[in-house]
Amino acid sequence: MGEKDGAAAKGAAGTGGAAAATAAGTGDALRRGVALVLLGATCWGVNGTISQALMSGYGVDPIWLTTVKQLGSFWLFLLGARVVTPGRLTEVAHDRRALLRILGCSITTIILLQVSYMQAILWTNSGTATVLQSLNLLMVLAYVCVRLRRAPKRREVAGIALAFVGVYLLATGGNPTTLELPAQGLAWGLLTALGQSLLSIVPVRLVERWGNLVVNGLSFLFAGVVLAVFCRPWERVPSLDAAGCALLAASVLVGTFGAYVFYMQGLKAVGSLKATMLGTAEPVVAALTSALLLHTSFSPTDLAGFALIIAMVFVTA
Repeated sequence: MGEKDGAAAKGAAGTGGAAAATAAGTGDALRRGVALVLLGATCWGVNGTISQALMSGYGVDPIWLTTVKQLGSFWLFLLGARVVTPGRLTEVAHDRRALLRILGCSITTIILLQVSYMQAILWTNSGTATVLQSLNLLMVLAYVCVRLRRAPKRREVAGIALAFVGVYLLATGGNPTTLELPAQGLAWGLLTALGQSLLSIVPVRLVERWGNLVVNGLSFLFAGVVLAVFCRPWERVPSLDAAGCALLAASVLVGTFGAYVFYMQGLKAVGSLKATMLGTAEPVVAALTSALLLHTSFSPTDLAGFALIIAMVFVTA
């Protein structure tokens, strides 16, 4: 009996130890995932301020900047795909139908989102543009409700109300007879939200089949080529000093490629819901860096509008 009891105790201890180790490992993975999502969101927020600095300080055209970012980062995604999923990259290169679908996705999502976001920053600032982008959740919600033929739930209705009040405060400053936010800035901000919502819907099946790195690398390549045909970036290169070149390089390496890699890696560990919540760090970082580095001023009603739209994310999610 004593030996059996001792063996059982050792077995229980071993099982408990294995469970504790698994729980610790899961906890570590979750913490790493949270850190990566926050890092990615932070990079995106900083990237908005970098773009604002290039456009306001160096007179960089937003379309030129968008084109250079696409052409400067696509090869990083494809290089990553070549290392991580070489078979998929080779296969998609010989699939004409898949390439056409990715081209269509690039035009309807990447170009719309990137161009409208840069224009929204130009007409407002990085903080406001990024907050307005958060309205994409309402557009995705509308799509889900139509597709599933259901009415919005109570908390979703509450989120819609928060968003409308937040946009109202940003646009009017609380005075319905005035327009504090430029009409162009509001329009481009709403288009940014539309582009972000389409990005959450259109490429889903492509990403499931070919992977994020492959789809985004080719999408950025196609977007950069299409934009280059129209804007001819080589004909109007802005005058950038060393600091300007460093900002441009940071926008490509950190704000585009790095932000995406960090965020998507963290997303695998924390899931879409937590990632959505943690992603609200992006507009906060964009607003803070814009205020601290570029001395952008925000009124109390601006901050209240920001808070309501960010609250909408939590309520709706």
